[in-house]
Amino acid sequence: MPSTNPAVPAAALSIHWQEDGAEHSALWRSESGWAPPKRVVLADDRLTADAAYRLAASGTGMLWRGDFHNARQLLSALARRIDRGTRARDRDLTAAFRRHRTEAVRRAHLLGLLLIPLDADFTIPLRRAPDARQACRETYGTASVDSVVALREVMGVIGAHEWRTKGVEIAALGERIHPHYGVFSPIRGEYLDLVATAPLPGTALAFDIGTGTGVLSAILARRGVKHVVGTDQEARALACARENVSRLGFDDRVDIVEADLFPPGRAQLVVCNPPWIPAPAVTATDFAVYDPESRMLRGFLSGLAEHLEPGGEGWLIISDIAERLGLRSRGELLDLIEDSGLAVVARMDTRPEHARAFDQADPLHAARSAEVTSLWRLRALATE
Repeated sequence: MPSTNPAVPAAALSIHWQEDGAEHSALWRSESGWAPPKRVVLADDRLTADAAYRLAASGTGMLWRGDFHNARQLLSALARRIDRGTRARDRDLTAAFRRHRTEAVRRAHLLGLLLIPLDADFTIPLRRAPDARQACRETYGTASVDSVVALREVMGVIGAHEWRTKGVEIAALGERIHPHYGVFSPIRGEYLDLVATAPLPGTALAFDIGTGTGVLSAILARRGVKHVVGTDQEARALACARENVSRLGFDDRVDIVEADLFPPGRAQLVVCNPPWIPAPAVTATDFAVYDPESRMLRGFLSGLAEHLEPGGEGWLIISDIAERLGLRSRGELLDLIEDSGLAVVARMDTRPEHARAFDQADPLHAARSAEVTSLWRLRALATE
């Protein structure tokens, strides 16, 4: 199982192996918070997928010394063998979700045992390896020593660099947003369209809570809000949002600040799109999707009234996927709203357009295909 304590950086760990009759070690990198495998063997192009699966199942790390492209092919073959053991889907969606999470964590753990070396400058010292130095610098920062990382993670780092370079087209902006590694990518345009079309309660000041890439701050600025304050507490999100805001030319209208939920003061509009699934975040990269015990949702609702100007609105953008998975009821959400001294003014709904909503092979297809994403317009109840 991975280490899930974010206070213990992966950079503090080392990985050890025997090679050429001597003990070797290197810095261990894992953005998902996995601990380094205790046993590591050398592997190359002669390793078969069946043998790799047996090693992974025993918890043994495989440090690759062969051709990079062959390593990628082995990773794909290993994934196919892992997926063969996936059990039949559950009829109960809550049980299906829990099984899906368990299997996803096991799959990630096993695939994470195929390892590759990185030189001190992030060069991959393998035949036919791509130049991943810039991608690694964007994710890991400045390099200074040799390290070892899961091939699967490096592929994710390279993919994130490509997304960061290319950007994601945002119809509601008419521009591209460039996500950084570890920052949730706004690829689901339906919830962005809600923010782009909901009636504004005012245009003087808005707060964007948990800004991420800064996309909602940018949409509000594009709509004519004169001053937007976007908040986040993750360094990567803050850097990403600032970069996007600057690229879009909103530096004079949007401030990105570090805060746990709210900045000081009150605003006419306070917007929040919290993670939609109230379940434990197993890895360090889960927090964009999973909100353990609905911490962010509860924090936003409980603090909203005291950060709204009179007549102002809070916009909660959230999917009902948790309700469809049996993880939270509609009644619980309404109780949270009422207990926070808030009233529902209106609700705008939209249906998902992403590919997984139409994938009948997905074990959670029944929930995803019926999912509704809503923008809840909330106001503070009048107090005597």
